[in-house]
Amino acid sequence: MPPRHVAEDSATDLTAETEGTGDLTEESDDQVDTTVADVSQEKHVVTSVDALKAQGIPAGDIQKLQEGKIYTIEELRMTTRKQLNNIRGLSETKVDKILAAADKIGQSYIQDGLQALEDRKNILKITTGSTELDALLQGGIESKCITEVFGEFRCGKTQLCHTLAVTAQLPRSKKGGGGRVLFIDTEKTFLPEKIKQIAQRFGLDPGKVLESITVARIFNYEQQMSCLAAVSDKLAEHKYSLVIIDSITALFRTDFKGRGELAERQQNLGQHLATLSKVAHAHNLAVFITNQVMAQVDGAAMFTADPKKPIGGHILAHASTTRLYFRKGRGETRVAKVFSSPYLPEAEATFAIAAEGIIDATE
Repeated sequence: MPPRHVAEDSATDLTAETEGTGDLTEESDDQVDTTVADVSQEKHVVTSVDALKAQGIPAGDIQKLQEGKIYTIEELRMTTRKQLNNIRGLSETKVDKILAAADKIGQSYIQDGLQALEDRKNILKITTGSTELDALLQGGIESKCITEVFGEFRCGKTQLCHTLAVTAQLPRSKKGGGGRVLFIDTEKTFLPEKIKQIAQRFGLDPGKVLESITVARIFNYEQQMSCLAAVSDKLAEHKYSLVIIDSITALFRTDFKGRGELAERQQNLGQHLATLSKVAHAHNLAVFITNQVMAQVDGAAMFTADPKKPIGGHILAHASTTRLYFRKGRGETRVAKVFSSPYLPEAEATFAIAAEGIIDATE
């Protein structure tokens, strides 16, 4: 049973979106229908918590889960008992019954290596717009993980965000994700005009592309942390292939001052990143975040050619699956380096910034 649509409450005032309908399918070599709903070649399926009815869970308890922003079995399995007990109207006994019922639905989280290999076939690889940068990433930005890019001002981070917001809507046959995009804008960087230019480059209808981007304009860290819950009904109802946050640390740095609040800042940042990771796995979507840099002032700085390091400390370092470092080259050329990754070798690639987004470097 597909997840049912849930009326938005006041929390979704964070978002600005016009819904589109239909499938993102390839109509011809020159034209792509970019209205996103369900893509036939996608195996990603979420199971509504309504499926708990067949396991004997009362409709009232299912409604309480939805009021607690839990709409799918996948999300339910990733929620702790403590979090479920905090939902009004759910006792410990009810929570135990709900979790036991959820274990009988869908795929088990315990599997053998062959099953894990089969699951890898469903991983999305979203093109960056540059063949050399795609090659560095072995295909593009990957789903079910967090990809972080950090670097100085005007090194191409936001340009890549806008390019991915378009390419994520391409079908998988064209190196896309075949789904909608959630763009969490913490630095007021989202430009619809830029999206239109990039969409035209890929032969897409700019209006349909913009319809399929949910934009959340965020002004403090609390809004940022609650944003995913605010749009959880959209994530359950529609196929999303990408969540973008530009940038992940800006508001945390602004709202927490000095060393006295550092521990609290890192704790909240860690919780936010854990939520992002759960969403990525539950919905088979990619999470792409940008980050700022700071000067490295310790003793190792004198032995480093480019003594800059990303903000966020060990919390962000461990949460990000792949970290990319962008730096400026000549003119509009930029250099991307794999800073850390469990499967990508340390290497570099060049790309360029243009009006139509990220492109291959010509120099």
